[in-house]
Amino acid sequence: MTTINDYFFQCAGNIQNVTDDVKSYPAAQQMTPVQDPAQAWNAVTVGAYTKLTCIDDKDFEGFKAIAPAGGLSPNTTTTLSWKNKEWPLKPDIVMEGGNQAVDGSGFVANCDELSLLSTYYRYTDRYFAPFDMTSAATAHAAWFASQIRVKYPELWPETVRALMIHSAEWTDTLLKEYLINNNKNDCHNLLRVCGYGVPNLEKALYNLTNSLTMVIEQEVQPFVKEVTQDKNGKRVTKHSVNKMHCFELPWPQEALRQLPPKTEVSMRITLSYFIEPSPGETGWKDRYRYPSHGLRFDVKSPVESKDDFIKRINKAARDEDKHIENTGQSTSKHWLIGQTRNKGSVHSDIWKGTAAELADSDIIAIYPTIGWWKTRPHLEKYNEMTRYALLVSISTPEKSIDLYTPVVTKIGIKIPLSLEKNYRRI
Repeated sequence: MTTINDYFFQCAGNIQNVTDDVKSYPAAQQMTPVQDPAQAWNAVTVGAYTKLTCIDDKDFEGFKAIAPAGGLSPNTTTTLSWKNKEWPLKPDIVMEGGNQAVDGSGFVANCDELSLLSTYYRYTDRYFAPFDMTSAATAHAAWFASQIRVKYPELWPETVRALMIHSAEWTDTLLKEYLINNNKNDCHNLLRVCGYGVPNLEKALYNLTNSLTMVIEQEVQPFVKEVTQDKNGKRVTKHSVNKMHCFELPWPQEALRQLPPKTEVSMRITLSYFIEPSPGETGWKDRYRYPSHGLRFDVKSPVESKDDFIKRINKAARDEDKHIENTGQSTSKHWLIGQTRNKGSVHSDIWKGTAAELADSDIIAIYPTIGWWKTRPHLEKYNEMTRYALLVSISTPEKSIDLYTPVVTKIGIKIPLSLEKNYRRI
């Protein structure tokens, strides 16, 4: 595990015997689960992929790389074999973890050209040494987060994690391997293998001219204690889900509607928060009893009114409170991942549609879901506050469209100065 101040990065762990499992790559990696404590909800669990495939060393003549460029590293583990599908999507991301070399007879060897280079711990012997597997990937993730922290030192830890997830993309190789039928079940398997993909530092730090990212940092009280009286005048104490947060997103509607009618645009949303694990071992097998609380996001669909959207979100919150699966708008054709995103304590999804549809999808709701802060009232945690970071990006294929200026103008007019600090442009 690697830590940077408030950030925790946990390696997914390595498969035990690459030599025996090489012939079944990537099946062995898919069926070997991540190692404790890589299942931790709040930590960024890092798996490994690789771009290293070239072998020029004459000592390795006749050898070839096991994994293709952009594919899963032969060293990494996944959660594809987890029986409890309600637990967090791990790993969260993948970083470069090196490759392995194999000859025609199936003999596996470590090759320096297929590894990263790092400083050696015994510097009196040598300065550098090959470095690979999920430990190398995790170190790289910690470095990645440090670059965000240096540029934006005021950001919350929840926000730094969100930026890493938000900037991540799947490689073409991983998409071809796992997103075969391009459906939500394939997305679930993809997430269990490589998380949200490979983070992009440039995207995490800067905005392109045809992309707009808003970062909202807020606090919310998920639950509330209510004291009422029944019809006989007897005092009744109830612990309930508290109010939701709604944001009217200042989309540049005129700019979006100026695009050709069939122009496809995309919106990515990432919600990041930290849970408090249940004291002791109570509830570790149940996602409704292990976390202190949960948060969800949803967006008004293009055909919904604001009132209908609020009613739908209220129903979704009540259903979650009763452990009823939410079958609302998030499963619509616009979302890439859908309900699978609602696992763990970081949720990310990609919405795709026309520019006109996006212009009418301008309200996002954040609402709480059940956790032990509510179900174990004797611990008196029902009035606790929690922080969250919400990232919303929109992008268009038209580089000539200025999305930023209309948004800044709109924010400057409609958002009070007391709330403006909650909006950041990255």
